[in-house]
Amino acid sequence: MDGTDARTPFAAGPRSVRLSPGDVLRLGLVGLRVRKLRAALSALGISIGIATMIVVTGIPASSQKGLLEQLTALGTNMLQAQPQPNQTPPVLLPPAADAMARRIGPVTRASAVANTHRGVQRTDRSDPSDSVGISVLAARDDLLAAVGGRVHTGTFLTPATDRFPTVVLGYQAASWLGFRQLPAGGPLPQVLIDRRLFTVTGILDPMPLTPELEQSVLVGWPAATLYLGFDGHPTVVYVKAREDALEDVRAVLPATLYPQLPGLIEVSRPSDALAAKRATEHTFSSLFLGLAGVALLVGGIGVANTMIISVLERRREIGLRRALGAGRGQIRGQFLTEAVVLSAAGGISGALAGALAVLGYATAQGWPPVVPLSSLAEGLAAALLIGMTAGVYPSLRAARLPPTEALSAT
Repeated sequence: MDGTDARTPFAAGPRSVRLSPGDVLRLGLVGLRVRKLRAALSALGISIGIATMIVVTGIPASSQKGLLEQLTALGTNMLQAQPQPNQTPPVLLPPAADAMARRIGPVTRASAVANTHRGVQRTDRSDPSDSVGISVLAARDDLLAAVGGRVHTGTFLTPATDRFPTVVLGYQAASWLGFRQLPAGGPLPQVLIDRRLFTVTGILDPMPLTPELEQSVLVGWPAATLYLGFDGHPTVVYVKAREDALEDVRAVLPATLYPQLPGLIEVSRPSDALAAKRATEHTFSSLFLGLAGVALLVGGIGVANTMIISVLERRREIGLRRALGAGRGQIRGQFLTEAVVLSAAGGISGALAGALAVLGYATAQGWPPVVPLSSLAEGLAAALLIGMTAGVYPSLRAARLPPTEALSAT
């Protein structure tokens, strides 16, 4: 023994070199740079998959939103409460019944009308029978917001006019009285109610959900009290509430409006349009999940196929790197990085292309475009997940290739 330590640096074998994340990324990009056409085609396939995912979810979502808006316009979230008829003595709702309804948590709007039991005539020389079927109702200023109505011509009642002898005509009532439009600059027409002239300041659009308002003459609440002897008790309360709590509001509304005898208050049932709307939401949600799953599956298969072919084509390169000391982990990292970068590039371009396609198609169809940022983020995340998942097997296969077998490949 010459005293020299037998454990020389050479006895331990070659030291493995650890690559930083930046080195792994640059190494993974080498294969993409030298095979630009294949990389572009692979990214295009992923881009088409992600764009398809966004299109097949965004276009139905836009269509769904347009349909739901139409169903909501039908009054899916509106209830009507009124006393049961033919009661002795008659049931009188509190004067502040609409304000009481607004105190229910899920209620978003509440308003009221009251029958003044007065008749209306076009002039003092008109036949009273000509106005049969037209009701004169005292109305709150916020009635249109509660029933989803709109003014066809003129203006609705306001705090500035509801104390004066002014009226707003329902669409059908205006037709029966011979009014179609109000003059733009000339004097406004008048009607006769209880031997007093009232100025017509507005005509409403058709409201098929509330035909009783279409066939009515609406007078301001204070004016009805002042000129028509109105006692202040509403006869119908209109309530809008959150759709998810509509049944709960319907259950507590009678006790809120008439706590002494809730059973004497009738509340309308939620419309069939609400059931149709909920069925539509459920059906579209299931459709979205199915379409997105198919699109992601197609994209994942495309990435996996591309990476497996890349491994087969580059066996000599893999063998050479292994022979020069590259570890299996470095080979795995190289091919996994390539898969993730391809998927990320394809995901970004696909998300943008899909969003533009949805915006263009929805606008052409007259639908409200729906491309939520969450969908774009999910598309990008899905692309990265696809890249990682689809690149696992090819990277493992590349790492398991023996150097001698890889170098001997033709």
